[in-house]
Amino acid sequence: MRPQGVFLSVLMFGVAGLLLFMYLQVGIEEQHAGRVEKRREQKATSGWGPANDLQPVPRALTGGDAREHVTEQSPKFHMPEGSKEKKENPLLNPERFSRVLRETSPSQGEGHPSGKTAESPTIKLMEKHQGTKTLSKTFRGMSWPLDTRPLNKSLVKDNTWREADATQEKRRSFLQEFCRKYGGASHPQSHLFHMVSRIYVEDKHKVLYCEVPKAGCSNWKRILMVLNGLAPSAYNISHDAVHYGKHLRKLDSFDLKGIHTRLNTYTKAVFVRDPMERLVSAFRDKFEHPNSYYHPVFGKAIIKKYRPNACEKAFNNGSGVKFKEFVHYLLDSHRPVGMDIHWEKVSKLCYPCLINYDFVGKFETLEEDANYFLQLIGAPKELKFPNFKDRHSSDERTSAQVVRQYLKDLTRTERQLIYDFYHLDYLMFNYTTPFL
Repeated sequence: MRPQGVFLSVLMFGVAGLLLFMYLQVGIEEQHAGRVEKRREQKATSGWGPANDLQPVPRALTGGDAREHVTEQSPKFHMPEGSKEKKENPLLNPERFSRVLRETSPSQGEGHPSGKTAESPTIKLMEKHQGTKTLSKTFRGMSWPLDTRPLNKSLVKDNTWREADATQEKRRSFLQEFCRKYGGASHPQSHLFHMVSRIYVEDKHKVLYCEVPKAGCSNWKRILMVLNGLAPSAYNISHDAVHYGKHLRKLDSFDLKGIHTRLNTYTKAVFVRDPMERLVSAFRDKFEHPNSYYHPVFGKAIIKKYRPNACEKAFNNGSGVKFKEFVHYLLDSHRPVGMDIHWEKVSKLCYPCLINYDFVGKFETLEEDANYFLQLIGAPKELKFPNFKDRHSSDERTSAQVVRQYLKDLTRTERQLIYDFYHLDYLMFNYTTPFL
């Protein structure tokens, strides 16, 4: 055979092999995406049932439940230069603060160099299946942040809520003005489905509640379950049924049209807490009591990295983490494990400068704020926000006095760095700067 014929034969076989490889690769990717989409649909529709199905489930988290609590690594933190006692106030430097907010708003790893959000194969398949490509383009082009609407107060008949209403308007105005001055973002940097992944939906009373752990979220989930007709009373729902029963839907389980409609028509609420108190409360709950997830996952990793000459028992069970060690983990830009929703910043859980919340409640005035909110949405008159402690009821509640006891074990620099870590939450929700 002539050399030209041999060359052509080899070339044809090579092209045929390449086409076969590409065909098989596409098939594998489609099968994988189909499995992921099926799991997403199962997650979105699971857990629905009447009130008598709200039985406690085992407290130990499954792998999927555990991963749901872990968020991405936070941006790097740098130690303050030298031993400077005073820090520059970001509010006095709008340009610098705007840059900081833009840098910390999106979750690490999700930003795209071009500023566009990279879509996963699952989302693309979902959009194609549901015919929502047009809606997807609408979301990318819509104006952010969403407009703040006046609260509908037509259902409030009692004048006793006048003071609570005045307080609420001040909080809303402060947050709106803060975001207008320092937000610096005209469109969302994070993927929409991630932005709304912590928001719970109650369709009957048209409520969206963004979950902030350690700020009354367990009792708020109980209230949402009662409003949804899943239980007759908030006092009859166990902790495990609240957190692991999957009885409430999150906003990211809806398609783009469902998300868009609810964001623009439902009453959106977020409840926050002083960041230092919330951090100490999370530490006490997860590390000072037996826990089948946080000790082996976080505790072992923290002890291994931040405790020199740790004993074998501590390595094996991960219990006995000290608050100073926990703080070292929090401030470490190279954490051995990721962040967790119980001590993640509210600015990264609820995106309050992109999703304008209609109601801003605070843990410090939780009962009054919550019961006023129930009036606003037309909840049953007999429904009141529960005031019991969800777990470890015999423990003293985490207060400013308790926080001071924990901060005594830290250096001034460590206390300052904790404030730096949560400075957005302190500023946007108008919390007083702690005495450091």
